Amino acid sequence: MELLILLGIIILFVLLCSIRQISEYERGILFRFGKFSRIMNPGWNIVLPIIESYQKIDIRTKAVDVAEQDAITKDNVSIRINAVLYYKVFDASKAVIAVEHYQYAVSQLAQTTMRNAVGAVSLDELLSERDKISTEICDIIDKATDPWGIKVENVELKDIKLPEEMQRVIAKVAEAEREKAAVITKSKGEIEAANNLAKAAETMSTSPGALHLRTLSTLNDLSSDQSNTIIFAIPLEVLRAFESADLTKVASKLKKDNK
Repeated sequence: MELLILLGIIILFVLLCSIRQISEYERGILFRFGKFSRIMNPGWNIVLPIIESYQKIDIRTKAVDVAEQDAITKDNVSIRINAVLYYKVFDASKAVIAVEHYQYAVSQLAQTTMRNAVGAVSLDELLSERDKISTEICDIIDKATDPWGIKVENVELKDIKLPEEMQRVIAKVAEAEREKAAVITKSKGEIEAANNLAKAAETMSTSPGALHLRTLSTLNDLSSDQSNTIIFAIPLEVLRAFESADLTKVASKLKKDNK
């Protein structure tokens, strides 16, 4: 009887020592005699000593900084670039069995893929199509890591560092573009102003007395400042009146008056 009690206590102690807790965000990989047995779900699980062993895998999404890399673009511009990678384990058994240290493997794969992707595009494409290139890198890494039970959710290019001389060149190009836009805007304004002046002149030429009113308005504006010197301007209608007069009659009349 005492032997049975002692045996029962030993079995109970072994069972208590064999309990392993798996959290909700984890999965356990159970090996029996060194062979894969099953995936342990969240909760308490029994792992028999000596016979069985297990390994926990975190299945939450992980954000990993891809180390800054030296790369050369398609048009032979040397740059330094880094990124952030988001991935998670969707098959815990593959992440343990198919690859050794999957975190390190994913990081190294991201670095090489990023360098290759940068080398396939020009600097202008890299700067203007960053989202497109990030998506391409994500698709390549996701396809390569699928046999490892890893899903790559997103890749974001964080920082692109250019050589100082290239930064100066880009700054000059941007300044030239701004000057070009300013000149175009100014020329459009001058065209509109010229069109408006032409319309105003046409309206004044067809409206009797419009030029007189404009002349009086200008004189009124000038007289508001006492320091201005006003030169009286004769309207064109007066000059035209002289042109239409018979100058011969005027000259003969002046001769008679002189006699």
